[in-house]
This record gives sequence, C-alpha cells and structure tokens, in this order.
Amino acid sequence: MPPDSPAPDSPPPAAAAWWRIMDLRIGIVPAPVAILGAAVAAAFVRLGAAPSDILMNIVVLAIGGFVCAEIGKRTPGLKNLGLAAILATFLPSYLVYAHLLPKDLVKSISAFTDNSNFLYLFIAAIIVGSILGMDRRVLISGFLKIFVPLAAGSVVATAVGCAVGTALGLGLQHTFFKVVAPIMAGGVGEGAIPLTIGYAQFSHQPQGELFAEVLPAVMLGSLTAILFAGVLNAAGKRWPSLTGEGRLQPGEVDDEPFASPEAPRAPVSAVDVGAALVMAVTLYLVGALTQKLWNWPGPVVMLALAVAMKFGRVASPRLERGAFANFQFFSTAVTYPLLFAIGVAKTPWEKLLGAFNLPTLTTIVVTVATLMGTGFAVARWVKLYPIDAAIVTACHSGQGGTGDVAILTAGNRMQLMPFAQIATRIGGAIMVTLTLIAFARLGGG
Repeated sequence: MPPDSPAPDSPPPAAAAWWRIMDLRIGIVPAPVAILGAAVAAAFVRLGAAPSDILMNIVVLAIGGFVCAEIGKRTPGLKNLGLAAILATFLPSYLVYAHLLPKDLVKSISAFTDNSNFLYLFIAAIIVGSILGMDRRVLISGFLKIFVPLAAGSVVATAVGCAVGTALGLGLQHTFFKVVAPIMAGGVGEGAIPLTIGYAQFSHQPQGELFAEVLPAVMLGSLTAILFAGVLNAAGKRWPSLTGEGRLQPGEVDDEPFASPEAPRAPVSAVDVGAALVMAVTLYLVGALTQKLWNWPGPVVMLALAVAMKFGRVASPRLERGAFANFQFFSTAVTYPLLFAIGVAKTPWEKLLGAFNLPTLTTIVVTVATLMGTGFAVARWVKLYPIDAAIVTACHSGQGGTGDVAILTAGNRMQLMPFAQIATRIGGAIMVTLTLIAFARLGGG
C-alpha cells in the first residue's frame, strides 16, 4: 500500500470534513441540526400551525436555550457571573415583550410549559438523583445544619430590608408586606399568590391588584440572587477554601454506588436509567397526591421520601446509579431549555419594569445581599462551606422552583437542589404564615 493512501477503515475526506461540522455544537445541539430545526420551526410558524407538543418544543427550547447560554458563556468579563442563566431566562422574556418572538411560537411554548409539568419532571429528576448520589453519612446533618444560616439570614434580611426601605421613604408596612416578605415567600405559585389572597381577605382589596404590586419584588429578588450566585461562583474559583464546589460541608465524599471497592466503575445501563426516572416521577406523584389530600407541599414530600430511601438503603445501587445518571443528564441537557421556557411563559418583562424605581430596587438588592451575606457568615459556625451555604440561602429569595433552577445554574451547583427546595418551600411557607399573621394583627396592613 502506498504510504500516502488512507487506512482501509478510514472515512473518505468529505465524510470526515462533514463530521467535523456536525461536531460543532451550540450547547449540546449540533450546529447543522440547530439551523435545520430553526428553519423547520419557522416554516410551521409561517403556516400558522406551530404545535405545542413535546416534539416541537424539544427543538425550539433546546435551540433557544443553548443559544442564549452560549452568548452568556462567551461574553468577556461577565461569563463567570451567571450570565448564561440570566440570558436564558430574561432574554426570551424581553423578546416576548418586544414582540420579537412570533406569537404562534410563544403560544406553543407557553401551552407546553403550562400543561406538561416540564418543570416538575426536571425537579423530580434533579432532587432524587442528587440525593441518591449524596454521601449518606452526612445527608441528614446537612439538612439540619442548613436551617441555621437560613433562619439567621431570614431574620437579619427582614430587619435590614425594612430599615432601608423605611429610610428611603417607602414606609415600614409597605416595605415589609409589599417588598421584603414577597421576596422570601417562596416564589409565585407558593408565595406571592397565597400571600396576596390573604392580603385581599383581610384588607378587602382586589387580589389581582395586590398580586401585580408584589410580583416585581419576587422577580427582581430572584434576578438579584441569580447575579450574586454567579459572583459567589467566581469567588469560589479565587478562594477555593470557601467552597465545596457543590458539596455543602467538609468531609462529603461520593457514596458507595459510585466509589466503593465492590463497584468502582459500575456501568449504568439504559434499563437502570429508565427505572430510576419512573421511580423519581412516582415519588413526585406521591407528593402531588398528598398536596391534594392534605395540602402538604408536594415537592417537600418528594424530597423527604427520597431522603428516607437513601437513609434506609431502599434503592439498590443499580437504581442509585441510574438516578444519578438522570441527574447528570437533566442538569446538562435540560437546564437551559427549561430556563428559556420559563422566560417565555412565566417571566413577564413588564412586571420587572414595575419595580425599577431607586428606593424599591435598593431595598430588594439590600435584602437579598443581607440574606446571602448572613448565610455566608453563619455557615462557618455549623461547619458548612460559606459559598455553598450562601447560594442555598439565596434560593429563599428565588422565584420558586424556577428561581432555584436559575440560581443554582448561575452558581454552577445544581447538586444542591435538595437543600434549595428546603430554603424555598419550607422557608417560604414559614414566611407566608408569619406575614399573614402580622398583616391580620395590623388590621389589613
């Protein structure tokens, strides 16, 4: 064989060149596939027949989410501050507001997001996968310890936020009930809505008007937490002793299914991944059922069941490996498409603009900064990593489950989702309850 001739099994030069093009990625999406998918979606929109099913939305959300994320990751000076998560969430929100996204596409994404429970499939896979992949020996202590920075942060942030808002002329009652409490109430569905329903009952004002009044604080509080989580992630690169890079406390190691001598590199089969996903969704449905029957918070019930399974060794090592593989897949491939969907369907840009006055904006930023700063300072007392504890504490000021996803993505710590849910769900429920008690005692604010 001549020395310059190709090996018998080597591809033709044209095929090799094309494969290099196919391996160019926008996030996880091959560039030629992104171009073709965008063209096909545009054709459906042109025909006025954009479906709202999972097939269309896999393509549209993947392209939109990863394009936004890639812009954020490649922006000099800001790429390490969570800009990818911010753009994936808020750029599509602006595009909807400016009528730069076709109406048929917006309807398709909104209908899919509202009807598919896409968000809770993601949260179920992330929570169950991260818990079953967590070190069992420190799991329970981590859940107990995180309440210390969370409680301290909530108390100090409330006091400082109210003091700043009052000093800036907003008034103590307005600052607490319309700005500070909504920030830490647990988001929109679990926080702002029940909070304003209670306000309406006690004050006899229209709930819709009250909701519109508090929503900007919820959304801008979440945006502030996303920005600060990105800053903390960058700080962790500069001062590695302050962070566990997604581990909440020193001494955490991978648990037996991933690091034991018996199965150091045990493969994960497609069957195990599928079985673990069905298990995760079943735990979510159990939580949803308890919420229907007894009004218990469904995600917290799901979280408690996953912890019980881990602590009691209920799931086999094969199922734990499958659950952890689901966590890795969803955190890598689904996060940015989900954030894009949230931006289109659940983040009204005009509501963000409603809080852009200096006193309200300053109060929001100071409240979130104090919440996270206190969590950072207190973490050392209970032997937690300050940066990771502060990012979890930040989720108390997030926009519910959607805020948790964005904050942890900006902080590059998706494995902290179980603790984030504690901050959001339990912390938010406590804040709503105490706020409504105070509102009632003051005769409707």
